[in-house]
Amino acid sequence: MLELKDISFKKDILKDVSLKVKPGELIVITGPNGSGKSTLAEIIAGIKTPNKGQILFAEKNGKKTDITDLAITDRAKLGIAYSFQQPVHFKGVKVRDLLQIALTGEETLVQSNDKKINQLLESVGLEPSEYLDREINSSLSGGELKRIEIASVLARGAKLTIFDEPEAGIDIWSFDNLIKVFKKSRKEIKNSSIIIISHQRKIMEIADRIILINKGKIEKSGDAKTMLEYIEKPNETASKKGARK
Repeated sequence: MLELKDISFKKDILKDVSLKVKPGELIVITGPNGSGKSTLAEIIAGIKTPNKGQILFAEKNGKKTDITDLAITDRAKLGIAYSFQQPVHFKGVKVRDLLQIALTGEETLVQSNDKKINQLLESVGLEPSEYLDREINSSLSGGELKRIEIASVLARGAKLTIFDEPEAGIDIWSFDNLIKVFKKSRKEIKNSSIIIISHQRKIMEIADRIILINKGKIEKSGDAKTMLEYIEKPNETASKKGARK
């Protein structure tokens, strides 16, 4: 589905990173602060352009397209969705409208979507009756904005969805519910892949593969059990402190 070939960014933020993501795969990218993991997510999404390397993305017909220089909007049309670490404000836009647009690309709400919109809000721990008609602005807390954005990203049903630290600003109940949402999303959207940037052990436990990035390079990758043992083993070095229990 996605292939990164020798991706480098600036002098030492990322150095010759190569990575393949298979259809239906859930990958967690972890590592110390400043290791380059969020930069890698932004490069995949099209927010930043690498200084070196190539990014290939498989379209519905299986044909690989070079998206290295494509803007974020063009990548979205191909089926790549991105959830920002710091949610964006949409002054004058109501929660209902945002989710409706994410679902269909249209602002006009139809009755058949009403139930789905309610389900999306409930899945991220928000009561629809309290949030549907609220504007997406500073009246909402950081945690509320984060959950609404996650709901809007899930609504798109993209082929590849990237979440940058989705746990940030979310309470314990909603965090546990979010794990269930990721699992459900994989089942409902056939062959869709998810990349999550995270330090959280509970998120890493559901991964098909964990990739540990350190100092701009992939230090090690493998299945969840193998990688959690590697990251958490006694006498770990600073480079391996990528997870919080």
